[in-house]
Parts: sequence; structure tokens; C-alpha cells
Amino acid sequence: MLLTMILQAAAGAALGKAGIAIAAAVAAFAAAFGISKIGKSALEAGARQPEYAGKYQLIAIIIGALVEGACLFAILVCLLGILG
Repeated sequence: MLLTMILQAAAGAALGKAGIAIAAAVAAFAAAFGISKIGKSALEAGARQPEYAGKYQLIAIIIGALVEGACLFAILVCLLGILG
């Protein structure tokens, strides 16, 4: 009985850590997808109105940094879940 409970607890912990690792990977892929969409939109906007291309580039860099910060926060939360 005790051995069964210990094995169940160990299996649950392993599945939890695997789920946390998958969540970190999803956060990284989501950030990469978001940054690619930002870059695509900035290039399209610059092609439509070349006189504002510099402004679009600056906005794209700022938004990309915000997306990357959110991704890093999500990965840190996942790492705390694995280590804690």
C-alpha cells in the first residue's frame, strides 16, 4: 500500500514536470510566432508607406521587446515550477 502511494506520487511529479516543460516550449513557440507576425506586418506597412518605415520599425522593435519579455516571464514561471 505504501509503495503504491509512493509510486503514484513519483509518477504525478514526473508528469507535472513534463507538463511544465511543455508549457515553457509552448511559450517560446508563441513568442517566436508573435515576433514573426510583428516583423511581417512592419515590412508590409513600410512597403505601403515608405515615408513612415522608420516609425514602423521603431514600433515593431518596442512591441517585439514586450513580447519577448512576456515570453521570458512565462519561461521563468515554468522554471520555478520545475525547481520548486
